[in-house]
Amino acid sequence: MLAFLVGEALRDLRRAGRVAASAILLITLALGALGGFWLLSTNLGRAVGEWRERVKLVVYLRREPSSADAAALVERVRGLPGVASVRFVGKAEALGTLREVLGKDAAVADQLLQNPLPASLEVVPTAGGATPAGAQALIAGLAAMPETEEVGGGVEWIERFARGQRLVTLFGLGLGGVLGVAAILTVTTATTLVLHARRDEMEIMRLVGAPEHIVRLPLLLQGMTQGLLGALLAVWILFSVHLLLAPRLEPLVAESLGLARLTFLTPLNLATLVVIGTLLGGLGGLLARGRATP
Repeated sequence: MLAFLVGEALRDLRRAGRVAASAILLITLALGALGGFWLLSTNLGRAVGEWRERVKLVVYLRREPSSADAAALVERVRGLPGVASVRFVGKAEALGTLREVLGKDAAVADQLLQNPLPASLEVVPTAGGATPAGAQALIAGLAAMPETEEVGGGVEWIERFARGQRLVTLFGLGLGGVLGVAAILTVTTATTLVLHARRDEMEIMRLVGAPEHIVRLPLLLQGMTQGLLGALLAVWILFSVHLLLAPRLEPLVAESLGLARLTFLTPLNLATLVVIGTLLGGLGGLLARGRATP
């Protein structure tokens, strides 16, 4: 029975001809767009996650405390909510860091009459402290300390980048959704053509007592087959493009985003795309059922 149903579905797919091919192409485009934006969003999310781990807040102090006061201040800041670690940077260390940054121009720093750099605290926030709400509360707490002159750094630019990542995801979902609707309608049209071509055959099957689901199932399988073929083609295209472009883009991505390599979609992501494609095709086949009335 299964072989008969599959055979009927494949024969119906051949009957649909170019319309079926168009449906497969649209499903490929829809899932290719969705998968491409999904891949982009995944790698942007990795970059945001790594940047959050490297976020630092710098608390510039009004004056340089003594060693005992500095140790007490570090312990007090370490106890604030959202703080992962704290390090005290004295004025001399700050000037030494400036010399390292200046490199061959370090002699400029030696000409200073006095060290103009303030002592500071380097505060690394926790994951919760690196979120917009957590960072705002942490910065407010640091700024309220009497020793604080100014709090530098922040996570605003990371959050703006994260919002951009979310916009990329939403745009991909929107584009994939529009193409998906077009694919469903095309599958419905292909299935309807088959319904008209098989209406006499289907009526004979009903007259000899064939159950309605047996009469209809090849049409559903036809739509699901179109969806499955479109999904597999989309996965193959995504993999080929990633294999071709990733090695060429990784040096640029390493410089701009700090990612050593671009990752591909996980097996679960790929399986999800295949399932979505199959369901799109099946839905298109189901929507044509109402037009099969003899």
